[in-house]
Amino acid sequence: MKDPERPLFVRANDIDTSTVPPLLTQCLVAEYCGTFGLVFIGTGALVVNEMTGGDITHVGVSLSFGLTVLAMIYAFGDVSGAHINPAVTVGFWASGRFDGKRVPGYVVAQCAGALTASGAVRMLFPAAASLGGTVPSGSNSQAFVLEIILTLILMLVILSVSFGAKETGLLAGVAIGAVIAFEALFAGPVSGASMNPARSLGPAIIAGEIHSLWVYLVAPVLGALLAVPLYRVIHRHHAA
Repeated sequence: MKDPERPLFVRANDIDTSTVPPLLTQCLVAEYCGTFGLVFIGTGALVVNEMTGGDITHVGVSLSFGLTVLAMIYAFGDVSGAHINPAVTVGFWASGRFDGKRVPGYVVAQCAGALTASGAVRMLFPAAASLGGTVPSGSNSQAFVLEIILTLILMLVILSVSFGAKETGLLAGVAIGAVIAFEALFAGPVSGASMNPARSLGPAIIAGEIHSLWVYLVAPVLGALLAVPLYRVIHRHHAA
């Protein structure tokens, strides 16, 4: 039986260096800080790109999100697992790798980090209208389906690289950050490529743009849940 409280991302040279697991408070602070970093840097890049007439570019914005996730995984992965995404937390719970009692705390910490980050972006850039929020460029139904597929792919990769021997690999963070970056590259102009309810919640609430928020709260969670049975089919030799 695999331990659901085992950290999801561990550096190879850190295995078995401590027998004391992180406290829940440490995990919650790590999730708060990780989500704050993701939303502050990612949406901040969007705001600055708009203000400067495209100096950062769409590619630069996409890389900002991907590289930030990579950094947060290496910074906090051995403490909380560096979910920094309510959909990922729910996905890990559905896969049997995460204690359901910890889900509400993780989700609250992630949403609090996102809201604080958007508040900081508002303070620094008061003229920004959407604060880097996610809004469908087409219909809500198009964005809804796209966000489901994007999050399914993301969760499938996360489950794959955070299992068994791969969990100790140094490239787990690179794989996950790369997925976020390349999905943002092509889907960002269509749906915003959120894949993360907290990432969309923060800017929407602080900016007061909540008319399409439901898309980004529901679709990523559905995508993460759909990834679990698909992972079990593909990796049946690992699933227990």
